[in-house]
Amino acid sequence: MHQLTLAEIARSLAAKEFSAEELTRTLLARIHQLDPQLNSFISITDEPAIEQARAADARRAAGEQGALLGAPIAHKDLFCTEGVLTSCGSKILDGFKAPYDATVVARLKDAGAVSLGKLNMDEFAMGSSNESSHYGAVKNPWALDRVPGGSSGGSAAAVAARLVPAATGTDTGGSIRQPAAFTNLTGIKPTYGRVSRWGMIAYASSLDQGGPLARTAEDCALMLGAIAGFDPKDSTSVDQPVDDYLAGLNQPLTGLRIGLPKEYFGAGLDSRIADAVLAVVEELKKLGASVKEISLPNMQHAIPAYYVIAPAEASSNLSRFDGVRFGYRCENPQNLEDLYKRSRAEGFGAEVKRRIMVGTYALSAGYYDAYYLKAQKIRRLIKNDFVSAFNDVDVILGPTTPNPAWKLGEKNNDPVAQYLEDIYTITANLAGLPGLSMPAGFVDGLPVGVQLLAPYFQESRLLNVAHQYQQATDWHKQAPAGF
Repeated sequence: MHQLTLAEIARSLAAKEFSAEELTRTLLARIHQLDPQLNSFISITDEPAIEQARAADARRAAGEQGALLGAPIAHKDLFCTEGVLTSCGSKILDGFKAPYDATVVARLKDAGAVSLGKLNMDEFAMGSSNESSHYGAVKNPWALDRVPGGSSGGSAAAVAARLVPAATGTDTGGSIRQPAAFTNLTGIKPTYGRVSRWGMIAYASSLDQGGPLARTAEDCALMLGAIAGFDPKDSTSVDQPVDDYLAGLNQPLTGLRIGLPKEYFGAGLDSRIADAVLAVVEELKKLGASVKEISLPNMQHAIPAYYVIAPAEASSNLSRFDGVRFGYRCENPQNLEDLYKRSRAEGFGAEVKRRIMVGTYALSAGYYDAYYLKAQKIRRLIKNDFVSAFNDVDVILGPTTPNPAWKLGEKNNDPVAQYLEDIYTITANLAGLPGLSMPAGFVDGLPVGVQLLAPYFQESRLLNVAHQYQQATDWHKQAPAGF
């Protein structure tokens, strides 16, 4: 059962080949047996999961149908889940049980999905390797000495190891797409505002966006269809109808115009990944697409702009963790100032502190105009580059990451080297565009991903292209040995 995709599970449950409870028990047993090698789960919710599975079986027995009814999933541990630990991978929230469900959690619950637990992540979603978690690093099931990517590394590792068929993640600068690339999964970051951020603990509010990680584009379409849509509780949610993502999967690619940015293929890109990208292009040409070179001239400024804007917003968002209202509080504070200082110093990890300090500096009097304002102007230029490019092409294609997964600990002493790994993904967040990463082969036995970007609210097109590619290839069907 654990080898089935989400779509196959939906068909099997509808055909009564097995019950949701049987499936849930099977996967929970696998998690308890195999996850100690990976450390992908922070919380495993056995009893609530079995109760939810029984309820889903009862709903089916009463005649209800639904693709996700009884389907097992798990949530990245920054989505608030009522009564369950919601830690954000941080000591400062260790022990915090959310009093309500995030909109994403509530929508999947309403659809009948069964949550098996909460998944490990970089602390407050800050990181590209899932090594900054208070609960320890997550390991990549393809090579246990390598990182799974971040910050949604727990989500990626759990789905790649067949512990769950799909999981939720969030993407602030590539945190769905980069782990998907490192673990041979399909992951989609929707357009900013497409998926509600209510109850999703914030890192950088103008960049964060929730989305699914799964093995196929079809599974991502199922998940996204359930979580997308307007939410009056989120002021940045966009009131626009949600496409039928499944219905669009089988459109032929005849006439599709693909743009290849020349800036993507410069120094820093592993030549073997470049070859994999070009092989994908050739396959899509066979399916009817045409290709042209395009330019995104301001891409070179993306990393400096991102690493001013994101930490600035983080410094503001994380000021609420002060040891007073919820979360960790230091022992025996001498006074209020001591309470603030020590609660935060003891509660936050090194990477979070680094970003808070950078962000606070960038927002301080005298530096705001030089850094934050300038970064926002660059952000607009990057957006304009994309708007201009999409006048000539339908999708933009390129590598998801410049290199395959690196070894655990390899970049810990060089944060800038880790930041540079986000070069291809962060532009979509700065511009608010939808992006998808899909499996495209292997380098030295490690998975490689190819990224697709589309105009605003054209998630259907991304899923369609990925699905058609996956019908013609079988990279996405490869599984890590031992899982």
